[in-house]
Amino acid sequence: MAIQLFDSLERKIKVLSPSHPDGVFRFYNCGPTVYAPAHIGNFRTFVVNDVLRRLLELEFGAAKVKHVRNLTDVDDKTIRRAREEGRPLADVTKQWTDKFHADCAALNCLPPHVEPTATGHIKEQVDMIDVLMQKGNAYRAADGSVYFKVTSFAGYGALSRVKERELQLGSALSGKSQAADADEKEDVSDFALWKAHKPDDGANAWDSPWGRGRPGWHIECSAMSKKHLGETIDLHTGGVDLLFPHHENEIAQSECCNGSQFSRHWYHSEHLLVDGKKMSKSLGNLYTLDQLKEMGHSPMALRYALLTGHPRKQLNFTLDSLHAAESALKALRAFRATLPAVGGDAAIFTPVFAALNDELNTPGAFGALFTIVNRGPQGISLDSFDRVLFALGLNLDVTTPKAEVPAEITALAAKRWAAKQAKDFAAADALRKELTAAGWSMLDSKTDYKLEPLKK
Repeated sequence: MAIQLFDSLERKIKVLSPSHPDGVFRFYNCGPTVYAPAHIGNFRTFVVNDVLRRLLELEFGAAKVKHVRNLTDVDDKTIRRAREEGRPLADVTKQWTDKFHADCAALNCLPPHVEPTATGHIKEQVDMIDVLMQKGNAYRAADGSVYFKVTSFAGYGALSRVKERELQLGSALSGKSQAADADEKEDVSDFALWKAHKPDDGANAWDSPWGRGRPGWHIECSAMSKKHLGETIDLHTGGVDLLFPHHENEIAQSECCNGSQFSRHWYHSEHLLVDGKKMSKSLGNLYTLDQLKEMGHSPMALRYALLTGHPRKQLNFTLDSLHAAESALKALRAFRATLPAVGGDAAIFTPVFAALNDELNTPGAFGALFTIVNRGPQGISLDSFDRVLFALGLNLDVTTPKAEVPAEITALAAKRWAAKQAKDFAAADALRKELTAAGWSMLDSKTDYKLEPLKK
């Protein structure tokens, strides 16, 4: 069964196929802005893309897939962080790029074949903007910034259906151009291709035909995709939050510049909720991988949990889902230990791959997998089982890390255990309350006890 995905642009399910004569499937997915650690909502998208990458390699062959994922290393957020910390921009972005790579490796995500940066592709961005200026799709504002003229692209809004919702073009309302903000945009919907240098940008500026400045956010993906994959790519992916305006703007500037279709297929994964709510720092539910590891959860359990919901539907993440994931991984690990190296029937796992190829139905794939596992190992070999694990990106050699117990907690637990052994239950209860207040639970058996961090 061929891999088929919903196309966000055409609003229908389509089969994925390479379009270039060399038979290489070219796909691009938007990477992180490297100014802080990525959170688990970001990683839902990256993990989903990793499963897609693995399926494409199984379908077309590893040598016939080219995956590009960018790094945004210059924008308002990265510059602000560098300014606040009094460090060069490159130092800040390298720190968070390294952290992102470490988290991706822990989650067993395959690295992209090319990982371009915005600062490494200034010339390519300037060249695209220059073409857009020459074609009349862009204009220079009084301060030296350059904007894309949205009204110059008739297809604007097709991806997000934004014209059917909230977009109101100033020219459509007034019949003439109007200054919409301090940068003197001609229209409220126009977006920046090049931002003129301002004092707060510090040394983070480059030369251009329009003066010193830096690229806008959207142009980087168009320029890097064009350089590394060509003018027309087979698939562009990302989270649903990027659908508008980022991906809408990519289409407009790429197709106006190149005069050809930008991407043959668009795919977007949905938001991750935490305990039924949108993630936010104020709610205290914006988790990073490091925070979950500190609680004693393995990266592989997080990967499993992030795949338990259909990518095109919102997934409600809870800490309990990580415990369920650990149990599932333990069962798969035990099952794998019973398998012979070769000799099995790979067709047994056809229902698993059928689910994955049908719009990345990962929950359906897990259901099919455990139906097979529960029947027992008869007729299954290690090589066919490992092919399934590869597709899902599950590394069963990774186990749950032990939570590091602070010395004061260890001492408090020992004191409580001694009180309990001496049948001083009032003191033991009081000490248990102290442990709970410190964020730890103490689980007693007849002869021993163990400490675990409380769920947050």
